[in-house]
Amino acid sequence: MPNEKPLTTGEIAELCHVHLRTVLQWVHDGKLKAYRTPGNHSRITLDDFISFLKQYNMPIPDGLSQRGESRRILIVDDDVNIVSAIRRILKKEPSFETETAYDGFEAGINLLLFKPDLIILDIKMPGMSGFEVAQKIKRSPNCQHVKIIVISAYLEEEDKARLKQLGVDLCMDKPFNSSILFEEVRSLLKVA
Repeated sequence: MPNEKPLTTGEIAELCHVHLRTVLQWVHDGKLKAYRTPGNHSRITLDDFISFLKQYNMPIPDGLSQRGESRRILIVDDDVNIVSAIRRILKKEPSFETETAYDGFEAGINLLLFKPDLIILDIKMPGMSGFEVAQKIKRSPNCQHVKIIVISAYLEEEDKARLKQLGVDLCMDKPFNSSILFEEVRSLLKVA
């Protein structure tokens, strides 16, 4: 959104319900990326502000999340038919942008290049299991905001407990209900 008007520190303080000094401290500490105007005022792009909110697990104010921002979803499954089915389900929401990976290693590459907001992940895959992928995502400082939905045909209760411990947001069994999956994705990405 290059044409989007930048935000002032005062606007950010108001949106986050914090004092202006708090926002200035975030900028000073390098937590919130800002640039200086010729008049020596800090300005923050909408993309940088939303990235900051996601990085620190802060809620995205309603008005901002609707301003043309796409939600990036990475679908990771070694079954081409499942990947196609999930992609078709998610196409119903215009703000969803999808990318695919067919194994854990490809998922790792797409995690860096595509920078997803949410990953739909299978557990049983060649090379690297979904457990390993989920663990790497949640241990990476730049990816802790990424939501994870695991969909698998072979999940025992202890597997689900282990996944929750790793930070997975939702576990679903295959075959899955497409309407429920769609609504869960919308809910996790806070789509109105």
